[in-house]
Amino acid sequence: MKSFLSEISPILSFLDRIGLLYKLEEIEGQTFLPGLKLSKGTLIIDLNKLLYPGDILHEAGHLACMPPAIRQEMSDDLAASDLHQGGEMMAIAWSYAACIHLNIDPIVVFHDDGYRAGGKAIIESFKQEIPMGIPLLQWCGMTFDHIQAEKHQTQPFPHMQRWLCEHRPD
Repeated sequence: MKSFLSEISPILSFLDRIGLLYKLEEIEGQTFLPGLKLSKGTLIIDLNKLLYPGDILHEAGHLACMPPAIRQEMSDDLAASDLHQGGEMMAIAWSYAACIHLNIDPIVVFHDDGYRAGGKAIIESFKQEIPMGIPLLQWCGMTFDHIQAEKHQTQPFPHMQRWLCEHRPD
């Protein structure tokens, strides 16, 4: 087993707290991200094949940002549909918010070998408050932008109102 178990322990504790299902078990064959796959709404993590602990948060974001009925059916690689393309943007924003919440440097998720080497640009966009994925998270009732946060007298993104999408927006 790789030596980054201490790095993923807070991530797994967080997934437990928010109620996102995961299993630590061996994965046979190739996966989109080494050591990770989705299986019927559960994130499967193979600690021996996992290359980047932050990838756990990104894949967890894919599950977290979908309503329960869709989340429960998510398996393997995600289809190239509008739903999952929007889900990618939401997972990026969600995983950034999770890093801030857990006091993890966002470079752990947005590392140099991911996001077509654009991880640092993604981090910078959030620091400059460019709303990548935030409107979709807000639409799902998971966070607020600055304007809506002020109206609701709460904190804006990266603060999350809820970590799991509870229903499909109308």
